[in-house]
Amino acid sequence: MADADIIRGLSAYLEARRELEGGLYLEDSLLESPGQLYCRSEDNFPSLAVFEKDISGCMKCPLGKTRTNFVFGTGNPHADIVFIGEAPGRDEDLQGEPFVGRAGQLLNKMLPQYGLKRSDIYICNILKCRPPGNRDPLPLEIELCEPYLWKQLEIIKPQILVSLGRIAAQTLLKTDAPLAKLRNNMHQYRNTPFFITYHPAALLRNNSLIDSAYQDLAKIKEYYDKVKS
Repeated sequence: MADADIIRGLSAYLEARRELEGGLYLEDSLLESPGQLYCRSEDNFPSLAVFEKDISGCMKCPLGKTRTNFVFGTGNPHADIVFIGEAPGRDEDLQGEPFVGRAGQLLNKMLPQYGLKRSDIYICNILKCRPPGNRDPLPLEIELCEPYLWKQLEIIKPQILVSLGRIAAQTLLKTDAPLAKLRNNMHQYRNTPFFITYHPAALLRNNSLIDSAYQDLAKIKEYYDKVKS
């Protein structure tokens, strides 16, 4: 088979795959010149904006039919620290941006006390669509959506990851260990230091946890300062 026929066939396959999977990792440029697949390297990952465009129409699971907005993530595309929650809530679904409700506002107030601003970090969720009624993510939804998070992290290349809440922590670490135990240690997620703290929504429900959350942030900032020094 001639090279031109191979390229045309690969292009048709990629187009069909994008239609089927909601744009899984595929840029328009790849459809026009699929030979790029053979020479892609880590330095040639698409930008976050391009990746968001590629996957924002995802319909791989039923949440695509019930969402108002696809909630990709927001913040510094070159952030050293990425905060990760489990899924968008009502406000996030309506606005298309993670952590914009009361929980997000509390996080915005807490970060500056450790020399961080919302614009310094990147923040996203494991799921990009809101589960109905804010229920916990289902295993199939995690299986289908977590690779999008992997790709985001590959593009950003953060030095530190922070899980916001028990569900995100247990999901990413594939454990059922309690949050109290998980918070005590630094973990690794895809070869990146991974810290765990309370979800801001939990702090709103239980103010007695706020001091512990501040201790977590202090520990994270201390580690970050050592990494940067």
